[in-house]
Amino acid sequence: MSLIQLTIKGISYSQTQSGAYALVLSEIDGARTLPIIIGAFEAQSIAIALESEIRPPRPLTHDLFKTFSDAFDINIKEVIIHKLVDGVFFSSLICEREGKEEIIDTRTSDAIAIAVRFDAPIFTYENIIDKAGIYLKVDEEMAIENKFGSKEVSLETEKVDIKDTGNFSNLTLKELQKQLHTAVDNENYELAAKIRDEISKRS
Repeated sequence: MSLIQLTIKGISYSQTQSGAYALVLSEIDGARTLPIIIGAFEAQSIAIALESEIRPPRPLTHDLFKTFSDAFDINIKEVIIHKLVDGVFFSSLICEREGKEEIIDTRTSDAIAIAVRFDAPIFTYENIIDKAGIYLKVDEEMAIENKFGSKEVSLETEKVDIKDTGNFSNLTLKELQKQLHTAVDNENYELAAKIRDEISKRS
């Protein structure tokens, strides 16, 4: 299976669901985006690593991992998001030390936080982005860049309305697709990810 390289487009925060963030990844050579729901700590860690002006007074866990790896001459070559099961993404760190390569299983949010610190490329497989990717229009791409651009990631974004996200089981696939497009139009990537996962379960 061919690998697709991804880049971080931004992080979206929901004020109506405590601790819920959507990490938005996008194809480097394509129009699809891949929203992934992550926790508050990982969202903060990724945002801090992307923002060169912010330095925490004490190292975060992912900073400690980077310091530890540097001390023992371990390099992170790349991150691969290799599996998607019931809306959960599975990832691997491809590490190298003294010419020997190791593959380490990791949560996707941790993998991205580490990849940013090592300037390591992020990949996924074509079948995963085919299944879970969301297409955006050009103006929507620009809106995300302006709002959640990787050089200006903010954890304080506009309020996201997710009142109607409780139960998708009563909706048809056509209705889900319509809601998915509406969520993307409204830049509600957390909701879009949930609807996408419901559609995937029925496929």
